[in-house]
Amino acid sequence: MALYRQLVREPIDWTRVHVFWGDERLILPEDSESNYGQASEALLKHVPIPAENVHRVASELESAAAVTDYALTLKRFASPPLDWPRFDLVLLGMGEDGHTASLFPGSPVEMTEPVIAVTGHYQDRPANRISLTPVVINAARLVTFLVSGNRKAAILSRVLSKTESFELLPAQRIRPTEGKVVWLVDKTAGSLITLEE
Repeated sequence: MALYRQLVREPIDWTRVHVFWGDERLILPEDSESNYGQASEALLKHVPIPAENVHRVASELESAAAVTDYALTLKRFASPPLDWPRFDLVLLGMGEDGHTASLFPGSPVEMTEPVIAVTGHYQDRPANRISLTPVVINAARLVTFLVSGNRKAAILSRVLSKTESFELLPAQRIRPTEGKVVWLVDKTAGSLITLEE
């Protein structure tokens, strides 16, 4: 949320910014666990972004309807020949199990649909969610991971290692085809990373 507070202070032309969500719990948008609600409280309510530029997941719908609805939203902003936008920036976090967005360990590696329904069981908080898939995220020009905390140090070291484990470490699936990945990591999360010459 510190990043959002900083963005509020930046001289950004918010009329040129469109905001989408990488994943969302299927709960009411005003619920405290809603990604939309959290982003709205921390950022969107504090900047002059037009309402029509905010493209939240219709999280009040059933999962199949929410997936269809968000896929259609993405298609309205498609970058042909893709059926979804080529995002300028995708901000992602990473969980203590190596998940990102709502792509969890053990989930299918090969996905062709832009949006999927997921039942996530993370930190003993089961939730029905929808998530963008790697085909959308990997089309982005820039993907930035924000990772903090010593509880993520071991898994971050594994994700960044040369040993690939796409099924167990979904964050490794994020490899933009024509863009790049940047990792913004605090000292504690990065404490086990060995930088190679």
